[in-house]
Amino acid sequence: MQKSTIITFAGKGGVGKTSLAATAVRILTENFKDKRILAIDADPAVGLSTALGVDVKTTIDDIRKSIIENVEDGNSKAAIELLNEARFRIFDAMVEKDGYAFIAVGRPESAGCYCKINAYLKDVISILSEDFDYVVIDGEAGIEQINRRVMEKVTHLVLVTDQSKKGRDVCKTIKGVADDLVMYEKIGVIVNRVTDEETVRSLDYDGVELLATIGDDANLAEFDLKGESVFELPKESKVVKGVETALQKMGVIGDRT
Repeated sequence: MQKSTIITFAGKGGVGKTSLAATAVRILTENFKDKRILAIDADPAVGLSTALGVDVKTTIDDIRKSIIENVEDGNSKAAIELLNEARFRIFDAMVEKDGYAFIAVGRPESAGCYCKINAYLKDVISILSEDFDYVVIDGEAGIEQINRRVMEKVTHLVLVTDQSKKGRDVCKTIKGVADDLVMYEKIGVIVNRVTDEETVRSLDYDGVELLATIGDDANLAEFDLKGESVFELPKESKVVKGVETALQKMGVIGDRT
């Protein structure tokens, strides 16, 4: 069976990675109409759903917590029963859209330790991903959360920053964590909301390839304000062209020129 291409977007909060991840989903659906594509929102803010125009009713964490409640109420089941229950409910929670499927991880429960149940759900997500050709993950700042709660391996890690030093430093930290914990195949950085292209291109990104620079996109700002989907953005929008360039450089899609 062909291995899934798993593309994870990570970076400091507020740099626009969710919009870029959503745009990647759009570009994949446009390029691979015969492929199965899954979008996973691993950010507790569930922003990817808004950017894609998806109405989320149930998250992975909703399922996890309901299973925990059953266990705490004394309705303990064998491990395989818990896994099967989680598996079926996750399929039910998945939202099918035109050209892709969507699921949200949701907000984690901080109290208590339910390592076995968390491990079951992680296994379910890994199994789920095998049913798709392309998986796009919008993660929290940092790679640990993605590694712990969704899957152990990604193939393409996209670091997202703005032109600030803080944003670049966060990307450097994420890369350090990913080098230890994630067996990624390709890595690159996108600099978003660029106002000084020349300076941005002259900076060092810890040896990581600069995939694209994206200037402030008035179209995206307007769509964010209205709560409209990135699927409605003009094809010539800066964010669409920038993400397309990044995916081309990583070999995910071919060059259309």
